Amino acid sequence: MKIAISIGDLNGIGLELALRSHEEVKKVCEPIYCINDNMLAWGAALLGLDVPSDFEIRDCGKVFEIQPGICSAEAGESSYDSFITAVALAKSKEVHGIVTLPINKESWALAGLEYKGHTDALSDLLGCEAIMMLGCEAMFTVLYTHHIPLRDVPHEIKAKKLKPFLLKVYEELGEEKIAVLGLNPHAGDNGVIGDEDEEIRKAIFKANHFLEREVFYGPFVPDMAFTKANREKFKYFVCMYHDQGLIPLKMLHFDESINVSLNAGVVRTSVDHGTAFDIAYKEGNPSTLSYVNAVKEAVKLAFGKTLLTF
Repeated sequence: MKIAISIGDLNGIGLELALRSHEEVKKVCEPIYCINDNMLAWGAALLGLDVPSDFEIRDCGKVFEIQPGICSAEAGESSYDSFITAVALAKSKEVHGIVTLPINKESWALAGLEYKGHTDALSDLLGCEAIMMLGCEAMFTVLYTHHIPLRDVPHEIKAKKLKPFLLKVYEELGEEKIAVLGLNPHAGDNGVIGDEDEEIRKAIFKANHFLEREVFYGPFVPDMAFTKANREKFKYFVCMYHDQGLIPLKMLHFDESINVSLNAGVVRTSVDHGTAFDIAYKEGNPSTLSYVNAVKEAVKLAFGKTLLTF
């Protein structure tokens, strides 16, 4: 089982995670690391780590100066080159899936890239509408919108757009019980606090009507959605915007959670954290758990097994 590893921003912790986890990762798959050979040697030397003799790479990207913890166009371009190399390997079926280590969105912008992140780029490169889901065995959050300004979220909440999204989530997960969050305080109080929640309610009704059974529940009042009682009833939560889902998830399950792209046409998983510029190349001993879990999940998805059973 071959898995392409997109190495992420070389000014961050991605390379360290890959090097420190290699022995564990190779027990479950044959990793192919997408990185320039010279940059690998330089980065490993800065970390004081040896490059394993069986560290297979697909050489890509340019040589540039590693600047730990710094946003730069060169680092952004390098991480993008690594990503598109991994995608190309998956499209040509040379690998069974992709695992992405963290990029820095500002560095991508400095490099002149229009994408806000991996999910947007994946959708464009593969001609799909990839859906961002993050979580672990205990809880998963599915994001209806993700990397857009908060002010734009209400404009996206229309029943005619949300209904097909919900149906695609059901198709991808096959889960029979999915919670859907409202947007406004008190889920709008029946239109007293905004009308977006009425659109969500319509989408839930129409999706359930199409499925001829109740699969989607809500809209849940956002400040109560993730109570212990609700988490005992539901494992999957559809959230209207990025932080609505990510704040509770990272409060509860930061270390072990991962990112999974649904509806992408290829297997793609990722860590659920960023580049950690504050500890990059500083002997910060970053946790490798999210990365290792992402690799394990990519292997399971490639085998067609149930999502996220670590």
